[in-house]
Amino acid sequence: MLLGESVTVIGGGIGGLAAALAAARRGAAVTVLERSPAIAEIGAGIQISPNGWVVLRALGLAEAVAAASSRSHAVRLRDFRRGAEVFAMPLARADRPWHFVHRADLVDILAGAAREAGVNVRLGTRVTAVATEGGDTLLTLENGTTERHGLTFAADGLTSPARAALNPRSRPFFTGQVAWRATVPDDGSLPPEAHVFMGPGRHLVRYPLRHGRLVNVVAVEERDEWAAEGWHHTDAPETLRRAFVDFCPEVRALLDRVETVNLWGLFRHPVAQVWTEGRLALLGDAAHPTLPFLAQGANMALEDAWDLVRRLADDPVTGDALAAYEAARRPRCARIVQAAQDNATTYHLRPGPLRFAAHGALRLAARTAPHLVTARYDWLHGFDVTRT
Repeated sequence: MLLGESVTVIGGGIGGLAAALAAARRGAAVTVLERSPAIAEIGAGIQISPNGWVVLRALGLAEAVAAASSRSHAVRLRDFRRGAEVFAMPLARADRPWHFVHRADLVDILAGAAREAGVNVRLGTRVTAVATEGGDTLLTLENGTTERHGLTFAADGLTSPARAALNPRSRPFFTGQVAWRATVPDDGSLPPEAHVFMGPGRHLVRYPLRHGRLVNVVAVEERDEWAAEGWHHTDAPETLRRAFVDFCPEVRALLDRVETVNLWGLFRHPVAQVWTEGRLALLGDAAHPTLPFLAQGANMALEDAWDLVRRLADDPVTGDALAAYEAARRPRCARIVQAAQDNATTYHLRPGPLRFAAHGALRLAARTAPHLVTARYDWLHGFDVTRT
């Protein structure tokens, strides 16, 4: 039960704020520990697919997020050199809305709703170590002090001390891929669609943000040279342009307008084997970091937040609720993480018989039975965690 329960959330990102809001709405006294001096998000665009949208709707935020985002009509896969369309996946179903939203806008909406619900946000509070002791969670802060908390949700991302405490032998490895992320001002003329330009060992995704005033760009390249993990590392725009110099004029013209860009190495992290211990639970990237090839990082975090809080609210035994949460979420998240990895292979096929056959099959499917391709992901996008 959560009514009257004290809940601590480590991390003020999308998953942490969604969990904090959901718990507060269920009667918990919630405190969020955020390491930054302000609730703010770097980064750029994210895609909210139908499985994430149902959580925002259940939290009462659908109208606010819709006003701050663009509803997508399609995902189009295109050849890198000519720009010719290979396959289009329509996203126009009324019962499955799909939105492009700036990460900072979504965080602002979640943070505002959480504060209105009574959530206390402690800024500038960095947790450096986590341990469990009986029914308590012990948090060591950057200033060296240790605090004793009860029910705790760790939503603090890839470098979560809670993940490290519960999974001490979990080690990531470099995938041989790096990603650039940038936003470019625009005139609003682009259609509300995601376009994926697929090339040998590389691909680039672009879609509009903030009603077309920005274009979000994510570009991925396979390379042997290692790059650090994390969005805050900057790179020279000219390096990005050189990597995609043989792409079609439409892509090159877009990259010519990039003024600042961030670069990060893509690492494959195993889905955590242990998600819960005592009264501590992992959620979001702390439990299941994923590669950015299926647009599911934020959506999985939203699903986690809802499922975790619902089970705690419905079950009087905290341990049973946490075990049920882990049992339900780990298989699904592992499947999503693997599907994202598989997409990278599809996007990066090199010229030859395999690429010719794969693209030919997609073009044939687009003409004869596009629903068969989109149906491959019904298990993902058609899932409604608020009704399970």
